[in-house]
Amino acid sequence: MTVETVLPQIYLDANATTPVLEQAADAALVTMKTMFGNPSSSHITGLQAKQLMEHTRQKARAVLGSGHGRVIFTSGATEGIQTGILSALCEAKKKIQPNKKYTLLYGATEHKAVPESLKHWNQILEINADVKAIPVDGAGNLDLAFIANEVPNALMICTMAVNNETGVYQDLNKLEEVIRKHNSDIFWMVDCVQALGKRSLNLARTTIDYAPFSGHKLYAPKGIGFVYIRETAPFTPFIAGGGQESGLRSGTENLPGLAALSVIFDELLKENDSQFASVDKLHNFRNQLTQTLKDAFPTIVFNNQFSNSVPTTLNFAIPGFSSKEIMDLFDAANIRVSSGSACSSKVTRSFVLDAMGLPAWQSESAIRLSFGPATTQTEIDAACERILHCAQALGHSCLMQAANGVNNKEALDGLVQFKVGGACCWLFADKQSKTAIIIDPLPELVERLNTILECQQLTLLAALDTHGHADHESSRTALTLPKQTCDHLGWPTQTTQIEFKGQPLEALAIGHYRLAKLATPGHTEDSVTFMLLEQQQGEYTIRYVFCGDLILMGALGRTNFSTSSSKAMMHSIQLLAQLIESDTLLCPSHDYNNEFATTLAAECNRNLLLNSVLQHDIAVDIFVEKKAQIDKNIVDEAGSEIMCGATVCTKNQFELHEYTTKELNAHIANNESVLLIDIREPHEYALNHDRAFDQNVPLTRLTDFICKHSQDKSKELVLVCRSGSRSQAAAQALARLGFHNIGHLKGGYALIPSA
Repeated sequence: MTVETVLPQIYLDANATTPVLEQAADAALVTMKTMFGNPSSSHITGLQAKQLMEHTRQKARAVLGSGHGRVIFTSGATEGIQTGILSALCEAKKKIQPNKKYTLLYGATEHKAVPESLKHWNQILEINADVKAIPVDGAGNLDLAFIANEVPNALMICTMAVNNETGVYQDLNKLEEVIRKHNSDIFWMVDCVQALGKRSLNLARTTIDYAPFSGHKLYAPKGIGFVYIRETAPFTPFIAGGGQESGLRSGTENLPGLAALSVIFDELLKENDSQFASVDKLHNFRNQLTQTLKDAFPTIVFNNQFSNSVPTTLNFAIPGFSSKEIMDLFDAANIRVSSGSACSSKVTRSFVLDAMGLPAWQSESAIRLSFGPATTQTEIDAACERILHCAQALGHSCLMQAANGVNNKEALDGLVQFKVGGACCWLFADKQSKTAIIIDPLPELVERLNTILECQQLTLLAALDTHGHADHESSRTALTLPKQTCDHLGWPTQTTQIEFKGQPLEALAIGHYRLAKLATPGHTEDSVTFMLLEQQQGEYTIRYVFCGDLILMGALGRTNFSTSSSKAMMHSIQLLAQLIESDTLLCPSHDYNNEFATTLAAECNRNLLLNSVLQHDIAVDIFVEKKAQIDKNIVDEAGSEIMCGATVCTKNQFELHEYTTKELNAHIANNESVLLIDIREPHEYALNHDRAFDQNVPLTRLTDFICKHSQDKSKELVLVCRSGSRSQAAAQALARLGFHNIGHLKGGYALIPSA
């Protein structure tokens, strides 16, 4: 199996790491080959190595303006942070007065390495100070009044020169004035990792005690860094041993890393002909990228203010699109960006943007685009062209208005699932009648849904809510709907009556389908379930059940809202079970575990409470009692966040065939019946990737795929995506719903040699 990637990589994730500058890599290689001596050895080879190390240190002093302060080489910024915090707290502990409460302060938008290190050493050293976050305003500026109030009783304060997610820089002069005015003796550490090469530094003219740096953030290799320590600042070795670095930091020095770092310092010190662009040029690059992003995505929102951020970082969100969607889109175009800090890539929202008080959707949808001083005009031009292609791909796939008015007219037919956080929205389209319905529309998706309807030339018959939602406002009225009289959940008053399994139901016609409404109170008093029935030769067959928050994956809907009733929920579950089959697909309003859809059979295998209800072997009062305890537990766990599903079991993990590329190629060669499925979204295909797969089933259409293949669950399927994360989640969902022969490509096509 091969996946051809036509476009060369454009790397715009420099705040995570940078490529090693060619001259720096050459210097490291030459050092490994010809200057491999140990700087602690007294022979000539060792002396030569020591000279290289000291020359690099002198250059570091010049770059930092360190004066008489010390510069110690480390493995990177994290070690430098530990060094500063440990040194400060060991000294501070000597001055602690009995019965007095102390604090340790850090910026709320600080890299997690700082607060976690403060908490760690605070506990280890038994200082027991309160660790407090300094608030920031909407622009990311530290609250100076808070500092003035708190710093008199603080042992240490940690701030950041430049933020790694937003590029926001702090006014160090103002900070110093406030800090020293209210506590002249406090120890002050400034994380300068993202400032190197982007902001001027003259540390000896400040009262900063500790400043860590990392080489790999500025074109040096990983594993080399340094820390500045003010001349009068206390010092406690973080690593003891052989006494290297004048006894300040033991361990054999990373000489190749130092040689590479020396080249970086040379570039920083050059007045002319440096490979690092001037500040003015970096601003021009940002302006060009900004205008291109605005042209490509007219609704874009920038999360950082340019007036107080370095020009090499852009943080933005695009309404209606999650950060994962945009990352996948850009990655398909071979543009590398990130959703925030590389050290917290699994986090679904940005704590930095949360601290700045930005809306939740911006935090959840944030994209960080960052470049380095060695970026060239050619690379920026190519990036801008590629970004425009990304927007065109979304237009071709009907996900946003196409700039040229040309969209992909492949008719949408069947069920599409959209998710925002844990909330689900469902769109069902009937190709023959060119009509559609939307279940549980979300505000964040209004523009996307309207665009799809317009692009596909679909008539929206109804936009329906399964109940009044507590965690978001309905957006039904913002969708393009025909004029009609509806109830408060969007159900039209003009419907037909049908009978299904002896139950009279109101129904809405969608081509040869019928959408039937069933009252299922419990989660809320107004909760309803919609059943999509396909009519063939006068008979109805259920395709999908949109059950709201009645039954969720691994959970039952909460019943401790003011309009809830656990007793009513129990009866609603039993009523629904009389009308549907054990393998009928349930499409709930929330999917907190990325499981897409479920069935009664799948839930009964892990949900004992639900199973008891369906077997009619639990009394109503016992169910009410157990449900109350479950609801209380989820409220306690969720805190201020509204969780609509009361989890009663853990997520099942099923054994999958997990292939490497080599194993998969061999397996396919010997098994022609294997169906290779790429689960990327259609717009990712529009960006010059070869379709080397049997079928494309994007995650938004996975439930539709499950329904259409429910009669052939033994077919061998191997799922593939970019990184392996989406294919693994989809494979787990299929296995949970009874597909017996499921595999996926570990690491995705990103690890295919030709990709």
